[in-house]
Amino acid sequence: MENLNKKKVAILATNGFEESELREPRKALEDAGAEVHIISEKSGEIKSWADGNWGKAYNVDKTLNDVSQSDYKALMLPGGVINPDTLRRNEKAIAFIKSFFENHKPVGAICHAPWLLAEAEVLKGRKVTSYGSIKTDIVNAGAKWYDEEVVVDEGLVTSRDPNDLPAFNAKLIEEIFEGKHSGQTP
Repeated sequence: MENLNKKKVAILATNGFEESELREPRKALEDAGAEVHIISEKSGEIKSWADGNWGKAYNVDKTLNDVSQSDYKALMLPGGVINPDTLRRNEKAIAFIKSFFENHKPVGAICHAPWLLAEAEVLKGRKVTSYGSIKTDIVNAGAKWYDEEVVVDEGLVTSRDPNDLPAFNAKLIEEIFEGKHSGQTP
C-alpha cells in the first residue's frame, strides 16, 4: 500500500452524511499515512445517517471559512441523501470543491456526493458513477455514467454505495499518492 506521508486530505460533510462513507474512507486514509480533516459549514459536531436513522456524531476539525484547497492534497465527499443536498446549496462548499479541480487535485465522491460535482459544474465529459437514483442528474450534468463499483478519471474517483467502499478507498489512496492530474479540470 502507498504511504501518503502525512499528506492532508479534506473530507467535506454536514449533517446527514452516510456514516460508513465517512468513517471507512477516513480510516483507510489515516491507515495509509494521511492527515485527515473533517470540514463543514459550522464548527462543533455533525450527525451521521446510518441504517435509516440518525447515527453517531463526528467532530468538525475546521469550517469552510477556515480552509482553502491550498491546505490540502485531495478532497473526499461522502454521500447520504441529506448531506450533499444541503451542501450543494452552500456557495462556499461548491467553490471549495471546484477549486480542487481547478488545481488538478484528486477528488473522491461516493453515493449521492456526485450531486455536488454536478452543482460545481465539473462533470462535463468525465467518466463517473454514483448511486443509481441520481444517474439522470449526473448524465444531465454532462458526465458519462457507468454502473461499476469504482470509476477513475484523471484523479476523479467515484463509487455507487457503501458496498463499493473497499474499491473506492483503494483507488482514492492510489490517486492521492500519484498527486496532481493534469486532466483533473473543471
